[in-house]
Amino acid sequence: MEGDVMQDFRVCYDAEEDILFFGKEGQEKVVLEVSPWLNLELDESGALIGVEVFNASRMFKDILKPMENRLQTASGM
Repeated sequence: MEGDVMQDFRVCYDAEEDILFFGKEGQEKVVLEVSPWLNLELDESGALIGVEVFNASRMFKDILKPMENRLQTASGM
């Protein structure tokens, strides 16, 4: 799907820095600070190639904990 912005995006979480990153291949040219906890990364043509969420555990605490519980249950931990 060519018009799908999220196509080919990968998701990474840096627990030490508490940053959640959604991104795809490309060289960032511009970083837009949308808020103190959210940056958007754009390539040379202005296409979105990355989203950084700072303090992710706090921003998504109501989502992450249930997901963590489900993953532990599914993996038998």
